[in-house]
Parts: sequence; C-alpha cells; structure tokens
Amino acid sequence: MNDPCFGRYPPGAPFDRTGGAIMLRVLETGSRIAAGFAFVALMVAVITQVVGRSIIGDSPVWTEELTRFALLYLAAFGAGLSYRSGELVNVDLICEALPGAWPHRLRLLSAILTAVLCLGLILPAWKYTSIGALQTSTALGWRMDAVHATMLVLLVSLFVFSLGRAVNMLCGRTDGFPERRPGDGR
Repeated sequence: MNDPCFGRYPPGAPFDRTGGAIMLRVLETGSRIAAGFAFVALMVAVITQVVGRSIIGDSPVWTEELTRFALLYLAAFGAGLSYRSGELVNVDLICEALPGAWPHRLRLLSAILTAVLCLGLILPAWKYTSIGALQTSTALGWRMDAVHATMLVLLVSLFVFSLGRAVNMLCGRTDGFPERRPGDGR
C-alpha cells in the first residue's frame, strides 16, 4: 500500500497507524478527558452555588472564580475537538454549492489559513500566559498563568487539528470534511 506522502506501508497496515494519526488520536483523547474534568469542575461549582444560595442563603466566593476558570478550560479543550468533529460554526452553504473541485480547494484553504492564524497567535498567547505568573486570582489564590494558559491550549489544539486536516487532504487521505466518529448521531 502506497501513501503519497510517506511511502510504502506493510501490506494490510491502515493509514491510521502513522505517527501523525496516532498523535492526533492521543491529542483528541487527552482533550476529551480534560474537557470532561473541566465540565465536572463547572458542575461542582454551579451546584455549590445553587445549594449555597437556595438552602444556606450564601454561596462561597470561590465558586464564581471556579466557574469562570472551568468555562475557559472547557472552551480551550473543546475548540480543537469541535474543529475536528465539525461542530464549530461553519459557513459552507455557498462553498459546497460551487462546481467541481472548488469545495475541496476551499476546505483545504480554510484548514491551511486556520493553521497559519493559530501559529501566528501562539507566541503572543505564550507572552500573555507568562504575564499571569505575576498575578494570582482573588478568591482561589491560583497563579493566573494556569488560567491564561487556556488561550495557549486553544490555539495549539486548533493548530494541530487544522494542520492534520490540511496534511491529510494534501496526501489524499481525506476530502477535508470533519472527522466523524461512530455514534455521533449523524
């Protein structure tokens, strides 16, 4: 079996056993787990707020901050996953109606531009994250670089998933449509 990008594979070896595909699956699994933890933290904070306000009459101050931080982490880990699965807002009404290979070209251009934009923003996000080392959150006392890192996580995951899509399209392994998993309901 020949792969136009990486040469010959042993007979019967699927394309999804390449190093890049394994790295994408590991990143996807790690992002899903991290987003799950962020969602659990968000639920705990909100339930604590609701119970505190409705039963006790006052909720702990830290729940407001934890809710905000959990939402940031949920968005950071979920953005790359949303890009990969096609759950991000997508304006393809016009693109997919174009004739011939134009829809494919535009999907490729979109993936490349997304990767380039994310790559260009990683260094400023790193600087933003490093500024947080000098700050702490008011209620929880956490160093803010741990919170500011959400922007870095978001950009890196979007970069990796969009670059993976572009490389797979250039190698002819995919048509550029989002990855669908069994049981997605589509």
